[in-house]
Amino acid sequence: MITRITGRLVTLLTDAAVIAAGPFEYQVYIPEFVRRQLQGKINDEISLRTIEYLEGTPGRGNMTPRMIGFTSDAEREFFDAICSVDGVGVKKALRAMVRPVREVAVAIEEQDVKQLSTLPGIGAGLAERIIAKLRRKMARFALLIQKDLPPELDAERGVISDAYDALVSLGHSAPDARQKIEKVVADGTKFKSVEDLLEEIYRSQQR
Repeated sequence: MITRITGRLVTLLTDAAVIAAGPFEYQVYIPEFVRRQLQGKINDEISLRTIEYLEGTPGRGNMTPRMIGFTSDAEREFFDAICSVDGVGVKKALRAMVRPVREVAVAIEEQDVKQLSTLPGIGAGLAERIIAKLRRKMARFALLIQKDLPPELDAERGVISDAYDALVSLGHSAPDARQKIEKVVADGTKFKSVEDLLEEIYRSQQR
């Protein structure tokens, strides 16, 4: 399975990027929010995290392998989560993801059916199913997703997510918990434990 592709961005289509890697050119499908990130990078070397899937009708034996690309592991993980909801699937998720991951994750977390329903192909009923299945899993995506952490710092991402859960369990609203965490990590400070992060949050409130 191909999980990453690195090469020169040859061209950018409406729903795909064409990447030259070695002697081959690959067409990698991309959601709209990824396409916007790649604008202006034609002929630059880029690296996309990828998902592979088969498209076609199994009974007719005409299955075609496809790749979908993302600029970070977190984006890829978020897409996988959306695809896990009954009634979504790969094609619908590709069409729907026109907004940044962070915005969609916040809408899910805050149970904003109206906001989710503005995504292409996502009606009110499907938005409610997405919220029911995923809203408790959105902290890591709603918190500073634009600063996607490299693999060696996955532990810190877990600390942030666990601290968020702790604040919510203590009675803070989802927006308030996010705001408190973002305030103390905005300067790049790293926290090795949930306790350290929570201590800094409460210390900052007393200043």
